[in-house]
Formats: sequence, structure tokens, C-alpha cells
Amino acid sequence: MTAADSSDVTEHSHADKPRPYVCTVCDRRFTQKGYLNMHKLTHSGGKLFSCTECGKHYLSQRRLNAHKNIHTSRFRCTECGKCFGGSRELTVHGRSHSGEKPFECIVCSKRFITSHHVVQHSRVHSGEKPYNCPVCNRAFSYSASLTTHMTVHTGQKLYKCYECEKVFSQPGHLNRHITMHTGEKPYICSVCNNSFNRKDKLDRHERCVHSDRRPHQCPYCGMQFKTNRDLMRHDRIHTGVKPYSCTHCSSSFTQHEKLKRHLLKSHNEGAWLTCHICQKNFIYHSQLKKHLLRHDVVKPYMCSLCQKDFHTANDLKKHQLAHTDFKQFCCGLCGSRFKEKRSVLLHFKRCSDNLRFANLTRHKTVDTGQKLHKCQLCDKEFSLSGNLNIHMRVHTGDKPYKCPVCDKAFSQSGHLNRHMVMHMGEKPYKCSVCNKSFSRKDTLESHTRCVHSDTRPYHCLWCGLRFNRHCDLMRHVCTHHHHHTGAELC
Repeated sequence: MTAADSSDVTEHSHADKPRPYVCTVCDRRFTQKGYLNMHKLTHSGGKLFSCTECGKHYLSQRRLNAHKNIHTSRFRCTECGKCFGGSRELTVHGRSHSGEKPFECIVCSKRFITSHHVVQHSRVHSGEKPYNCPVCNRAFSYSASLTTHMTVHTGQKLYKCYECEKVFSQPGHLNRHITMHTGEKPYICSVCNNSFNRKDKLDRHERCVHSDRRPHQCPYCGMQFKTNRDLMRHDRIHTGVKPYSCTHCSSSFTQHEKLKRHLLKSHNEGAWLTCHICQKNFIYHSQLKKHLLRHDVVKPYMCSLCQKDFHTANDLKKHQLAHTDFKQFCCGLCGSRFKEKRSVLLHFKRCSDNLRFANLTRHKTVDTGQKLHKCQLCDKEFSLSGNLNIHMRVHTGDKPYKCPVCDKAFSQSGHLNRHMVMHMGEKPYKCSVCNKSFSRKDTLESHTRCVHSDTRPYHCLWCGLRFNRHCDLMRHVCTHHHHHTGAELC
């Protein structure tokens, strides 16, 4: 092949080829612009500078010299031992240990380690996306995001896990994956000592669990959120946007989790993740992992006000709302406020259909106390049809919820959950007087009333004798007053 001028070596994208950066001299294709630039030198007579220690190639002697400093440990961090190519890189790295963040965003006051990070962050506010994909023309705010995106077109996965042989398109994804095998969790929360295998998980934990800052506000109802992702998900309640569509039917959903659940139930696509203890099904590994904590006897999270223990930090956080009057969740239709997210979501469904007045009649029956649904067998009335359906099981004897341990059946899921604690040995309700523990709240209340209280609410109609339990009253009546009631001796 004859030598060509460097001007003949250009870069351009081919939408019909898997690698977008193409050399016009030899038609060789590359996944990244930097690889093409190094390849150009083989045609233009340019020189590549190679490291004799590790074989890496560089386009200039200056970059090679900086790289060699890593091997010589000239610029080494005294805290963690990591080596760098220059003093500037070492200085910037040192801020990760000291916590120093000298650069501040003028819009939201968020602080950063370098000025470059501030420039990148500013695009969150401006919406600027200067990096365009040469294949599909999609725009990105960061060059690294474009590089990551290019692997979608190339399909290249060069990084392989030595434990399970799973392959990845980026080294960062491989490193993050490896921590699953090693069990390493180097990122520790300074507040509760909870540890994480990724820094972004630690950042999210600190923001969501230990911080009250909610900078993202809903323009429709004023509800505030800690992350922009949570706000975007919430906005769909108001806008009705359903971005997740089923490929098998016309159904669409506001959340990916709902789509995945639909695919599992309606089209048998995918596989459920099942708890080996109670057989409950889950969609994501994270949900199953969190659920398994509830079978654990150890409850590491304690409320500082009432000393009640909880399995997860999120359960503790929800419980702490009981000690405050703050109601952060607001209904965008009627203005009602709630302490818990779950409560306001249930209220939304009662209030309307996606906040459009489709179910206004149903909304009025709940808020006014009207009971439009009547049982045809006993004339009992209910405000919601769902409550009537549950009640009908009293007459039909239908018990769809079966215990996986002893096959005992129940008419309501809540009754089954209450029953399951008997098998697990869990006793979350503790007496504040004698520290005795119980599996059910009503059992604790009965214990408190019978053992630690003089209250005797049940009295005999014939002799006036009083009892603190209903069963004791019934036993007394059967024994001493069966001639009045006609009952057999108990």
C-alpha cells in the first residue's frame, strides 16, 4: 500500500457498519475516535510512543512521560497509595480524602472537586448536549456518555469477569460487577455505618435516608422529592404519560416495574424470583433481598424515641413519621396531606382516575361516608366495592390465601401475614412494662390489659362479676349461669 497524506485519513460514520470511525486509506473501522487517531499515524508516518513497562501506546512523548510516573510512584497518594502521572492529578485526588470541594454551581450551590465537574454539571440546568452520536445522531451532555452509548452500535464487550465469564462493554461495569463476587463493600456511611459496594449507592443512601433536603418540586401539586428521577416518575401521575409499552399487546405503563409484572402475569415472559421461606414472588433481586431481611431475627435499626426495632432503614424512617405531625405528601386534586407515600397513592386512586375526574362519584362516597355497596345476604353496607368483595368471603367461605408451611387458609392476605409470624418465631411487639414479646399487636394489648391493668371491661349480666378478657366471661357464664342461657357446661 502506498503512503498517503495525513489529510487523506479522515473520520466519518457509517450507519450500516458496526464501527462508526473508519479509516479512508485501508477501510479499517474503530469503536472510538482515539483509536482511529492512533491508527492514522501508521499511514502518515507519525510515531507512537510505547511504555516499556506495560506496552501502552501514546501519541506524544509528554503523555508517555506522565504515564511513566505511575510506574515510578513519583506522585503517590500518602492516604491510599494510588499513583498518578502528575502533581495536578494527585492534588485533585487528595480532595477525595479531605472532602474539599472548592468549586460551586451558581444555580443550585452544589459543590465539586474540579472546575471541569462544575462545567459538566451546569448542563443539567442548561440542557446543553454538545456530543452527538455519528450513527443515530442522539445527543449527550458528556463525552463519556457518548462513548458508553457507542457500544450499543458496536456490540463490543471486551471486559470479561473471571468468576462467571459475564462480559461487559466498559471496565467500570466489570469492576462494579466483581464486587458482587468478592462481597467487598468499601463505601461506609458516616452516620449509620451501613456499607455499600458502590459509591453512587452510598450517595443515594445518604441523600434519601439521612438528608431532609428535597430540591425537586412537582409543578402540579407541590410535592417535593429528593431526586429528579422520583419527580419524573411522579409527574406521570398528572400528565398520564406511559412510556413503557408491551410488545405483545397494546398495554402501556408509567413504570418499568409495572410493565415487567404485566409481562410475567399476562404473557409468561421472564421468571419470578421466589422467596424460599414464604414462597412470595418478586420481580427484582433487590426486592427479594430486602424481603429476606424480614425473615431475619436480627433488627439492627432502632427508633431513638420508643426503642422499637426494624429490619431496614426504610422501615425505621416510615415509623419515625408516627412521632411527628409533618405531612410531606399532598393530593394534587383536593389538597389533603399525608405522612406516607403509600397513603397518598391510595388516596389518589380514590380521589380520581389519574387525577382526571373519572371516579369523582367514588371519591365522594369515600369522603362523605356514603355506603353505596350493600351485601345481599346480611345487609351490611360498604363505601368501596373492594371491601364488599372481601366481606363476601365470610358468606362463601372462600379462603384464597394459603400458608405454605401448614396449609392453613385465610380469607385475607393480612390474616395470612399475621399467621406467618408464628412460623418465623418473630415477635415484634414488646411489652413496655415487663419486656415480654408477642407476635401480634392484639395479643400484646390483651397481655397489657390482663396483667398490668386493673381494667375489666367485660361484666356478667346475672351476677355483675367483671373480667378483663371476653373468653373468661364466657367461661364463667357457661359454668355458673348455664341454667339462664341454656348453654351446655363448658
